[in-house]
Amino acid sequence: MDKIYYSIIESLIFASDEPITAKEIIKAIKEIDGDDIEIDVSSVEETVIELNEGYEKVESAFQIVSIADGFIHATRTEYSKYVGYLSTAKSRKRLSQAALETLAIIAYKQPITKPEIEQIRGVNSDYMINTLLEKELITIKGRSDTVGRPLLYTTTVEFLKYFGLNKLSDLPKPREIEEIMQDQDFIEQKRKLLMNEIEEIVENEVEAAEKSNDETE
Repeated sequence: MDKIYYSIIESLIFASDEPITAKEIIKAIKEIDGDDIEIDVSSVEETVIELNEGYEKVESAFQIVSIADGFIHATRTEYSKYVGYLSTAKSRKRLSQAALETLAIIAYKQPITKPEIEQIRGVNSDYMINTLLEKELITIKGRSDTVGRPLLYTTTVEFLKYFGLNKLSDLPKPREIEEIMQDQDFIEQKRKLLMNEIEEIVENEVEAAEKSNDETE
């Protein structure tokens, strides 16, 4: 494969807002340069490996990662906490603790029914499940054969994208989760998220009060 396609592949991955698959990269190249171009999935994957090796040599802050069967440019993990500190917009779109808890149960127990989720959580989960469905992080995958034939829920490709996973097997094991929970950086980030959540609740209450006052005047 001509070296020019290294830069083309890199530019396509860089320009994509969503993980772009090797097949999509090949299609884009052949649409422009013709079907006779010799490029296949393995050559795209090999190019990504070589690009990452180049980033590593120059100690770049970026790398190409595999997410949801596609490729995307991402900041290296050692810089994630600095980038996360600035991502205030994204923090407002974060999931609540209850939603994360529900999503974790579904991710590790899927396919799973609402009664099974509620048995584990100990509380009604209608609102949390609807929230996750609206965000397209989970989907309905048929019905259980148990009494009443309740709906079965599983995670989606959007779930993989949201958490930066390539496949479900990349989910941390329970032992790894325990180690993460004890990590000081994680504890600090959790504290900041909690403070942001409190600030957001206060802001919403103030806005609601101001709106109520305007309506009564």
